[in-house]
Amino acid sequence: MKVLIACEFSGIVRDSFIAHGHDAMSCDLLPTERLGPHYQGDVRDILTSEFNLLIAHPPCTHLAVSGARWFKTKASEQKEAVEFFLMFANAPVKYICIENPVCIMSTIYRKPDQIIQPWQFGHPERKTTCLWLKGLPLLLKTNNVYDAMMQLPKRERERVHYEPPTINRQKNRSRTYQGIANAMAEQWG
Repeated sequence: MKVLIACEFSGIVRDSFIAHGHDAMSCDLLPTERLGPHYQGDVRDILTSEFNLLIAHPPCTHLAVSGARWFKTKASEQKEAVEFFLMFANAPVKYICIENPVCIMSTIYRKPDQIIQPWQFGHPERKTTCLWLKGLPLLLKTNNVYDAMMQLPKRERERVHYEPPTINRQKNRSRTYQGIANAMAEQWG
């Protein structure tokens, strides 16, 4: 299967699909953190029907409801972010997954098909993640560690929420958990 992981600099999802025998590449404006097939540039330059599966991680900066207090001051940025998200939803690819946190696309586009948490895939943390799917089944939980997570201090189980304001904050908050990437490759590949 030919797989495009859009807006991924980490290579985590890409490498999971490669490990399962697929022809996968990532694409982002940033360079990849892991050596492997990666297009550094605008995804619109390479998004074609030659891909069988598209997993898109569009930036959530202007979409996530966690930033609602700033929506009034960024109408044009938000409009561009919505159009970028919808480009993925309308891509000429048979199977599509668009990933984002709880965001305005639930109202503008449609409700997500599924909401997942890292603790459902072996990571004792919370990070509510919405999936909009086209032609794909819901992602099945692989390793529920909820009880173990609840034994941890709140700052550990909500590490992403408490990420300090550093130069790498956005990157650290946007990485896909390995357990989720593995489930995608195993179940959708």
